[in-house]
Amino acid sequence: MPDTQTILHVEDSIENRTLVRRLLQFEGYEVLEAGNAEEALQVLEHYTPHLILMDMNMPNVDGYTLTRQVKMNPRLHHIPIIAITANVMRGDRERSMQAGCDGYIEKPIDVDQFGEEIARYIQPGS
Repeated sequence: MPDTQTILHVEDSIENRTLVRRLLQFEGYEVLEAGNAEEALQVLEHYTPHLILMDMNMPNVDGYTLTRQVKMNPRLHHIPIIAITANVMRGDRERSMQAGCDGYIEKPIDVDQFGEEIARYIQPGS
């Protein structure tokens, strides 16, 4: 299917990656995965996904730092980045947006609404 849209999910938890992969594949997306910032940068050297789902709390290089790096790259800066985080304290959404995220989804994700939330950030046919 040539119109398949690709999503990169950057998440250090294997359980969370598995859940999100299954939900996204059910919706018809191709899913690329990275367990940390270094893996994500390696994937982004070879692929340009339509959307990046970013865990903000990762060891070593966190999602805020990685988001800023992606947004500074001229080849990648146009890709929407959605924070997926358990950080739901006051100011966490704003901190994600200041880092360059285009959206924010709270963990635990609502499996019934997840597909609709993702679709809002991906342009059809992009």
